[in-house]
Amino acid sequence: MMKSVLTTLVLLLAVIAGSARADEKISLIAPGEKVQKLAGDMKFTEGPVWIPAKKTLVFSDIPNSKLMQWKAGDGLSVFRPCEQANGNILDLQGRLISCQHAARNLVRTEADGSITVLADKYDGKRFNSPNDVEVKSDGTLWFTDPPWGLNGPGELPGHWVFKLDPTTGKVEPVVKDLAMPNGINFSPDESRLYIADTGGHPKHPDPAFHNLPAGVHCYEVHNDGQLGKKLFTISEGSDGMTVDELGNLYTTHGGVTIYNADGKLLEKIEVPEGPANVNFGGEDYKTLFITAKTSLYSVRMKHAGAKPVGAIW
Repeated sequence: MMKSVLTTLVLLLAVIAGSARADEKISLIAPGEKVQKLAGDMKFTEGPVWIPAKKTLVFSDIPNSKLMQWKAGDGLSVFRPCEQANGNILDLQGRLISCQHAARNLVRTEADGSITVLADKYDGKRFNSPNDVEVKSDGTLWFTDPPWGLNGPGELPGHWVFKLDPTTGKVEPVVKDLAMPNGINFSPDESRLYIADTGGHPKHPDPAFHNLPAGVHCYEVHNDGQLGKKLFTISEGSDGMTVDELGNLYTTHGGVTIYNADGKLLEKIEVPEGPANVNFGGEDYKTLFITAKTSLYSVRMKHAGAKPVGAIW
């Protein structure tokens, strides 16, 4: 009888312990690491992008119309003036691509430092204020165009997501049914496209878009590069976003919120200031850089960020 009771007790304790382990959330932050502040005293930071060749992070301070740079050991300095740059990425060749609010265009910084305007209009009408951008393995640039940088009404009838072929200069809209498209990212294998919508706003020229809810929409991407059906929506908006090598999506809403590739909530990283954008960098690409209001932060993660398919940097 005693043996039976002991056996039952051992089994019960094992079940309880197993349940506790199952309920534990496994953090994606590297063991022992915490969010740390790297620089401050700016106006509104955005668009972090790691430049491997220079071991430097470049990011935007939008109201100051400056691209800033941060490097370990050197700290913060001005990279170059800009026209209220917002989102920044590297193209497949490692050249800096920037969305500019004030200039309402998409530009490329060449190796010699000169600036090439890649696009500033669609169908003869100027963009609203390009916000964030992503590169696909065919070299095309996909960017969002809400009106946050506009002082008055825009020329286009909506706030769309565009695809640009830098070789030909061809621009075409790929998504037209969002209110305020913002962050944009492909999954590591390019089978999915995530687009953040910050939700309805009176700035939209069509009243039907004024009350749309915020969310992050996941679209399937066909082999020919065309978008397919919407697979799911995360019912929480975001500004800039990024993905890691496992396909986890890092959004910015209050803190840095991490979802798996299917939109399941994994973890939320608290940040002293509200984040506007995130991106990976560092020698092993495991440092998550966070632009948040007036400051730049970072935290070491367990998994590296996903580099664009076909990138040679």
